[in-house]
Amino acid sequence: MKTAKHQHRLIYLLTVAQRRLQRWMAAQPESEVTPAQAGLLFILGRQDGILMGEAGAALDLGPAGISGLVDRTAAARLVERRADPEDGRAFRVWLTPQGRAALTRAKAAAAQVNATLTEGFSAGEIEIVARWLTSIQSKFPRDDE
Repeated sequence: MKTAKHQHRLIYLLTVAQRRLQRWMAAQPESEVTPAQAGLLFILGRQDGILMGEAGAALDLGPAGISGLVDRTAAARLVERRADPEDGRAFRVWLTPQGRAALTRAKAAAAQVNATLTEGFSAGEIEIVARWLTSIQSKFPRDDE
């Protein structure tokens, strides 16, 4: 049986790991985008022209969060925000040519980070960790889900 101490340790380990990884990634000299911006670029790499709300949901951001992220990423000339032709109140986000180039570099950097993260662990162990981390999303849904 799991003890409360063990459960608190998981929370602590998860929180510290996430903070350290994000700080390390943001501090890399070749890093031209923040981890959040890289996430947006990855989403657009799979579905360019996505609705802002859909991008926000994919990144677990609310309306204010995705709006700010798109604004910052657009200011860096990596994305463009355009009105949805079918719904003038909605906006879609598109990669710019600079954004496509940054996405390619971000994918290469992510591959290196993932290789470091998985070093010393078997494929089966990584699968269990990935399944556990994914399960957190359903166990603790956003308020609007």
